[in-house]
Amino acid sequence: MKYFSFLATTVFIGSILLLSSCSKQKSATTGWDYNNAKTGGFEVADYAGQITGPGLIFIEGGTFTMGTNYDDPMFEWHSTPRRVTVRSFYMDETEIANVDYLEYLYWVNRVFGTDYPEVYTKALPDTLVWRDRLAYNEPMVEIYLRHPAYHYYPVVGVSWIQASDYCAWRTDRVNEILLIERGILEMDPDQINENNFNTESYLSGQYEGLVNKNLQDLNPNSTGERRVRLEDGIMLPRYRLPSEAEWEFAALGQIGNTVYERVLDRRIYPWNSHVLRTAEKNYYGSYLGNFKRGKGDYAGVAGDLNDGAIGPAMVGSFWPNDYGLYNMAGNVSEWVMDVYRSLSYEDMTDLNPFRGNVFQHKVRDSEGLIAEKDEFGKLQYEDIPVEDIVNQNRKNYRKSDNINYIDGDFQSTINSEDWIRQTEDSHSLTMYDYSGTTMINDNARVYKGGSWKDNSYWMMPSTRRFLDENSSTDYIGFRCAMDRVGSDDGL
Repeated sequence: MKYFSFLATTVFIGSILLLSSCSKQKSATTGWDYNNAKTGGFEVADYAGQITGPGLIFIEGGTFTMGTNYDDPMFEWHSTPRRVTVRSFYMDETEIANVDYLEYLYWVNRVFGTDYPEVYTKALPDTLVWRDRLAYNEPMVEIYLRHPAYHYYPVVGVSWIQASDYCAWRTDRVNEILLIERGILEMDPDQINENNFNTESYLSGQYEGLVNKNLQDLNPNSTGERRVRLEDGIMLPRYRLPSEAEWEFAALGQIGNTVYERVLDRRIYPWNSHVLRTAEKNYYGSYLGNFKRGKGDYAGVAGDLNDGAIGPAMVGSFWPNDYGLYNMAGNVSEWVMDVYRSLSYEDMTDLNPFRGNVFQHKVRDSEGLIAEKDEFGKLQYEDIPVEDIVNQNRKNYRKSDNINYIDGDFQSTINSEDWIRQTEDSHSLTMYDYSGTTMINDNARVYKGGSWKDNSYWMMPSTRRFLDENSSTDYIGFRCAMDRVGSDDGL
């Protein structure tokens, strides 16, 4: 008790000191005033912390055992248990629903449909994924995506590329509305082609929009006003797909399974025990997720359907896990960021593990300025060249494309002399003879979790499968994630 009393006192005193130092608004290292035009106008934002973006839930990070802690009946051995740590982040409470994706399609068609109809066509989900040679599924082909009865069902038929594009679009729409709500921009429904709000284009000064009232600029040599900068902390980090480690960590929901740092139950599902049914008295016997119970049994017997969904169920159905996330063990499987390799769990770094890095930088003109945005209003990026002298002296990486690092590149081949003949071709087929002896290549993306079409084995968060990033199915959807900036404990 004395320890906790001392800790509380220390935290209280520290808070007072922090508040007092902030109130001074003066540099602790130079003594110069912040936010004072008379001393040059260097601005320090009064930042209260990251707000939670629309649809997101805060996921406090930490250490956990990533991988299978159960039998491997598939004998794939590609998820060997390993302790790793993930930083705190945010994740969507539910899967992206049809209505969410329809909003995206409407915006794309409104902005690009006249001059660039191919952008809209590229974004359309493949509704033909519902077809089966020996089943009648035409109603789902025709109505699942657009009929209001399915508005709040998870979108499917979306490839990894399309899911990533949606995340980028969502980032811009959320940041745009934040600026509108702050009174900085006005609503502009007439955006078209390259003249549309893009977060990076705005921050680089290549998008103006309908300005209502810019921020005050304290620089004595300025016009007195300026656009929002990253340093103001008004806009949010980008939405993206979660990494495989993040998805597995969030799905397990161990935050409700610990006392201090002691894990109470070695979970194999997003809940305690090996049982697939709830123990709540009012719902006793009901399944905790939407999955295929057995051959020919997708929902139970008429008059007493168990999970109530012969196909996908509405997002937000069933019980959430301890983070408050729905359907992390069923309904639809979900895309994650990672490129698939069978030994990823053994090779990757133990802090924020991820395979799939392709490092890029903004294209610049001959004067070193950021190049003009493209015809779609986005800044242009390019891979960092191997011959860049700056990269030659780095210790953490030497080239842009690191997808094959120690698993697919020349240095990881069985022929010891191959690494000497290394070229700039990062997509070498030296190890992976795609379509000949394997279906693994640099476009093989991981998807996680079980679906309405799978048996209970795939409901374990540690299971992993892969599919080409340009392909889609009737049982794979996605949800978005976002980085947490600042403290990892959410304070």
